[in-house]
Amino acid sequence: MKLPVIQSKIHEIRGQKVMLDFDLAELYQTETKYLKRAVRANLKRFPPDFMFELSVTEWETLRCNFSTSNLQGIRYLPFAFTEQGVAMLSGILNSDAAIDVNISIMRAFVLVREFALTHKKLTIKLQELERRYNKQFKDVYDAINFLLQKDKQAVSQNQRKRIGFK
Repeated sequence: MKLPVIQSKIHEIRGQKVMLDFDLAELYQTETKYLKRAVRANLKRFPPDFMFELSVTEWETLRCNFSTSNLQGIRYLPFAFTEQGVAMLSGILNSDAAIDVNISIMRAFVLVREFALTHKKLTIKLQELERRYNKQFKDVYDAINFLLQKDKQAVSQNQRKRIGFK
């Protein structure tokens, strides 16, 4: 299973990285109704921090982000599975294909987490550089503005209408 395909199916909802039931069903090569049936039969394994059902507004917002319109035929709101919920699915869907897909999905979640941490570190580093060099940049901007104002003043002096003797 290619990791970029899986990563494209990871969404952020309610501040958590999740995968939707129909995407997981596609990856597991099964129908969504069978996946949901297995989950409902084992609801004790899925506390709210492992899986939750999307609200109508969340689904509408998310559906607007999809480029295809073939998702309009969905009758029930999708389940969203966190990384732990996907791991719990491996205990329910106990086929070799499901285990292989689960391993790939776990790797994709790890890559997404590492990317988020790297991005956070870069943001902190940039803010640190801005604080450190902000005064120097301010002095440079002040000097440039002074030179620009000086040039504007000289141009306006030369373009004004002269009075007196010529």
